[in-house]
Formats: sequence, structure tokens, C-alpha cells
Amino acid sequence: MTVRYAEPGSSFWPVLWAPGFALLGLGVEAMTGTVHVLGWALAAVLLAGVWALWVAARRRLRSVSLTDEVLRLGEEELPVADIAAVEEEEPEAAKVLGGGWGTPKGTGAVPLRLKDGKIVLAWARRPDELRAALQAMLAA
Repeated sequence: MTVRYAEPGSSFWPVLWAPGFALLGLGVEAMTGTVHVLGWALAAVLLAGVWALWVAARRRLRSVSLTDEVLRLGEEELPVADIAAVEEEEPEAAKVLGGGWGTPKGTGAVPLRLKDGKIVLAWARRPDELRAALQAMLAA
């Protein structure tokens, strides 16, 4: 199974914000008097946990991958065999793949015509690259 296009929903570097903010708070508190190291350590762990959940959700819901068999957008999978063509014009109304009401913020739409005649919208942060990968697969 060859991956033709992939983009993760997020990287894990935002989890490192928590220790950074905790160290910043610790430094500010050190300038004013007594330092509560245990409190700042707990704050760092709590914030890291919250951001880890956020990153995991984005990786699950906003990742895109195209293999020889499947186009996966978030939690939805579309068999490549069901795709008839990549359209150039974005339609007024079409189902957005991946389960949302619209394409996610920061992404561009890639309209796909399915073999049953329906048009659906795929999306990616780099839509031209996804479009090129899909067109190359369909041309082969």
C-alpha cells in the first residue's frame, strides 16, 4: 500500500507549550517572592494533558491520506475505485467528506465526481498537491 499523499492533522509540538508556560509563570513568580514549584509542575502536567487531547483529536479528525486503495479524510474513507474524476470547478452544494458541514479552516476544496454521478468535496491544506496525486492515480 503506497501512500501517494499524506498530511497529519497536527504535530505534537503544541504539547511542549505547557512546560514553557509553566516555566514562564515560575519565573514571574520567582521575581515576586515565594515560588510554588509543585503548583507549577501540576499546571504543566494538566496543560500538557489538555493539549495532548487537542492534538490527538486534530490528528484523528483533520488528517488526510491517499493510498492506492483509499482516500481518507478525517474519519471517513472513500475507496479510490469509486472516484471517476477530479473536477476543476467547485460546486455550489456538495457533501464534504470527513464529516463536517464545510471544509475545515485553512484547507482548500478538491471536488470529486464519483462513479455514481455524485460530486463530493475532498479537502487538504495543500489542495493542488492532493488534486495532482488523484489525477495521476486516475490517469494510470
